[in-house]
Amino acid sequence: MAKRLFDLICAGIGLLLLSPVLLLVAAWIKLDSAGPVMFRQERVGRYGHPFRIHKFRTMRVDAPTLGPQITIGADPRITRSGHFLRASKLDELPQLWDVFRGAMSLVGPRPEVPRYVAMYPAELREIVLSVRPGITDPASLSFRHESDVLAKAADPEREYVEVVMPAKLRMAADYVRSASLLGDVRLIFATLGVLRR
Repeated sequence: MAKRLFDLICAGIGLLLLSPVLLLVAAWIKLDSAGPVMFRQERVGRYGHPFRIHKFRTMRVDAPTLGPQITIGADPRITRSGHFLRASKLDELPQLWDVFRGAMSLVGPRPEVPRYVAMYPAELREIVLSVRPGITDPASLSFRHESDVLAKAADPEREYVEVVMPAKLRMAADYVRSASLLGDVRLIFATLGVLRR
């Protein structure tokens, strides 16, 4: 209950304070490339329930037909504005709305697409999906340069499924087992610290 109240208050304040930034980013995306401002995608949430995650669009509209669901290095599908938004993580700001409406939390395991969730080992799946997914978590910090790592692999998709995803899952499960409100606050400050670099 305390975590949900914390999420609700912080997300509400964040949406209010950042509304000018959200509007400016939306205008930039609209001017930069054809297509909608928002990118919506089905992800798997708490207890395995699907939901639509919101992000600022950073790729071409036809991106899903041109490559895999994972982003690899200097992906040519990324727009000019998209490169900056991804590097600064500003593309994630609309997820404050997902937190406010209760589909996500500020801190929690990053939500994955159904295709990859289907590959989760049963015991880890149960643990990781027992909480709301989050905007940030320990795995997000450790793998913040994930696309660069995958770009160096001979088979990026296989590298993700066999190496990156299992490591992120273990970290997510560890987070869930020891989660606390104080720990969440520390992770939020750690995330903000990384973004300032």
